[in-house]
Amino acid sequence: MLTLELSLIFFVVLLGPFLNRKIEGNLEAFLFVMGLLSATVSGAWTGELVHEGLIAPVNITLAVVVAGALFHYLRNSLDRGMRRLLITVPLPAVVFSGVVILGLLSSVISAIIAALLLVEFINVLPLHRRAEVDLTIIACFAIGFGAALTPLGEPLSTIAVSKLSGPPHHATFFYLLKLLGPYLVATVVLSGVVAVFFVRPSADDVEESLSGEAENGGLGGVFTRAFKVYVFVMALIFLGAGFKPLIDTYFTQIPPLALFWANIASAILDNATLAAAELGPALSEDQIKSALLGLLISGGMLIPGNIPNIIAAHALRIKSKEWARLGVPLGFALMLATMFLLIFRLV
Repeated sequence: MLTLELSLIFFVVLLGPFLNRKIEGNLEAFLFVMGLLSATVSGAWTGELVHEGLIAPVNITLAVVVAGALFHYLRNSLDRGMRRLLITVPLPAVVFSGVVILGLLSSVISAIIAALLLVEFINVLPLHRRAEVDLTIIACFAIGFGAALTPLGEPLSTIAVSKLSGPPHHATFFYLLKLLGPYLVATVVLSGVVAVFFVRPSADDVEESLSGEAENGGLGGVFTRAFKVYVFVMALIFLGAGFKPLIDTYFTQIPPLALFWANIASAILDNATLAAAELGPALSEDQIKSALLGLLISGGMLIPGNIPNIIAAHALRIKSKEWARLGVPLGFALMLATMFLLIFRLV
């Protein structure tokens, strides 16, 4: 019965934003309610969970506020700098460089800061709406991949290194870089190449793209977005705790390739929660690779899948359907290509 109830909640969370406009427009509130419901159904409520839900989103929220306020006061300088850059450097080169640099840099400055920089990068580029959305999605894939290279990048990589630090894996700071580095770096660069083909500038939209202050709502908009991010992250924590019985029962008992596909659940669940439940010293290296790659790829498919997605989608007012239009097919294409690499042990 618990499995059936949690499965029903899972599909409501997955499909709700696409079937109802009110849910799509209030995604953080919807996920918060679903998080409360899933935690209640599974009996996950503890003082520790409540404390985590209230405290864990604080650092992310503060980063959004501080960086948002900083960029608010630097916006005019950034606009002027980008105008000068685009006079001498072609837009495709700027887009490619921006995606690759943010992707790789996220392993050092964290995925959160990289996402905030991405928002400002998008705001000062002369792009029409469709190109802005596409570039944001592709860049968030790149940030998600790059952030996994070191424990500094995101919670998933921190948890992975921590849980695998003992025998037999003896994971150190550079463990994930050695395990997945060639694949992740190559995929970040590939994301930059793909972004160039999806970005088509429109001359009529130059002034619109450089009027980001009005679109972002000034300082008031910064605090509004920060609050929404806080609620969003809290909701994911409660969802992860609620679905933990399902994860513990099924996800940890399956072979590498099946685990890779099962982790497509990361599209709507916090991938750090899944990593914490799945990873352990008993797993083989093949299982670890499959689990991590499944989490990282599917995390880019929908807005709730990764912190960079959440931050960028809120700041740029990207709806769930807009994200899924490119995020889902791009994610599935990467999943299929990666499955081929895993089968033939090329990664």
